[in-house]
Amino acid sequence: MASLKGRSFLTLLDYSQQEINQLLDLAADLKAQKKAGKKHQLCKGKNVALIFEKTSTRTRCAFEVAASDLGMNSTYLDPKASQIGKKESIKDTARVLGRMYDGIEYRGYGQEIVEELAAYAGVPVWNGLTNEYHPTQVLADLLTIRERFGQLAGRHLVFFGDCRYNMANSLMIGCAKMGMQFTACAPEKYFPNEELVADCKNIAKRTGGSISFETDPAKAAENADVLYTDVWVSMGEPEEVWAERIADLSPYRVTRERMEEAGDGAVFMHCLPSFHDLETEIGKDIHAKFGLTCMEVEDEVFESKASIVFDEAENRMHTIKAVMAATLGGK
Repeated sequence: MASLKGRSFLTLLDYSQQEINQLLDLAADLKAQKKAGKKHQLCKGKNVALIFEKTSTRTRCAFEVAASDLGMNSTYLDPKASQIGKKESIKDTARVLGRMYDGIEYRGYGQEIVEELAAYAGVPVWNGLTNEYHPTQVLADLLTIRERFGQLAGRHLVFFGDCRYNMANSLMIGCAKMGMQFTACAPEKYFPNEELVADCKNIAKRTGGSISFETDPAKAAENADVLYTDVWVSMGEPEEVWAERIADLSPYRVTRERMEEAGDGAVFMHCLPSFHDLETEIGKDIHAKFGLTCMEVEDEVFESKASIVFDEAENRMHTIKAVMAATLGGK
């Protein structure tokens, strides 16, 4: 088993299939220990900094609980508590925090920021989300799919909606690395970056996976194992894009019909938060402006037995714990 001590976790492109499986195995073991009430303070006495330029529920809670379970102290830096990129350069921030902390998490904007942090910190840096990638979420997704189906190789995941950003990018990479079939289902203008697609296709050739694209949602859903979607407007985008996204992406909503086309045994996944009802301020606002009662997924699907969204939400904690333990040398 390869040592991952000292490694940063910035994108799954940096990790081999064997290393990803190693992290998944460790996450499953740590999850079992937590369920059994066994302490696993593998990183006792260490300290980690959690930089959040974009706010979060799951990512923050997952990192803080995981750090606590591992015996570590954590410092949360919200958008107002850090001078990163404002009064202090990324390079200088990295060198300061690297002298005080054993590891650094970053959730924010461009991938170049977390890459620069990792280049100068001298300690492991973990990507909690950038515009381009969301590797900790996809690691949790892979664990959740493995728990449901027993193995990853050969399973078919279809992503519906805007495929240009962090979730579709990282799912495409994860599926390629693990020998899975990945289909991006969207209007052509919402397809992923061609350079990343080429990289993923080359990876899939070596692992037995596949990368494909479809504009017909009914055709894409047929015989899929996992139907995955995300919100149509990403964090930081202006409200003005809602009308365009709703017009373009409404045909790609995950509905009961889509689940039936996938067949028995198919599951629904979503990284959350989800606009599946009118119980959020944004949901109510969209309903008032556009008359929609849901957006990317029907409430009937979200609340169905096929939905495993809260399993994957919980698994954020277990897989993040595995990443920190492995890269800090606790396991």
